[in-house]
Amino acid sequence: MKLRIKGKSLRLRVSRSELARFQSGERIEETIHFTGAPEAKLTYSLEFALQSAPVKVRYESNQVRVILSEVQALIWGVEGEVGVYETLHVDSTCSLDIIVEKDFACADGSDAENSDAFPNPHAGVTC
Repeated sequence: MKLRIKGKSLRLRVSRSELARFQSGERIEETIHFTGAPEAKLTYSLEFALQSAPVKVRYESNQVRVILSEVQALIWGVEGEVGVYETLHVDSTCSLDIIVEKDFACADGSDAENSDAFPNPHAGVTC
């Protein structure tokens, strides 16, 4: 799973095998270590729960959890669905855009990570 943080957005990109694990009920999780100190890390995860809101985010000590509702997780798992896009209002002056997408293969096909990526719908298309 890839994490991208930019401005007021948080984006997770999920591979085919990760989506399969997620759909079977598994929590998908990655951890990045910044130094050798045990507390110098960030863990980010994707999970689903019975909840009314389609998307929630929980931040706890060194951990960001993106939680999809069970219904939203089922909708996103359908083959033609690319992602889940939601704007969460943090408070009266701030919002956070949450993006959870299937990770598509790079169009040039040179990336070694493409082996577990979803087929790029634009592969073979020329401009």
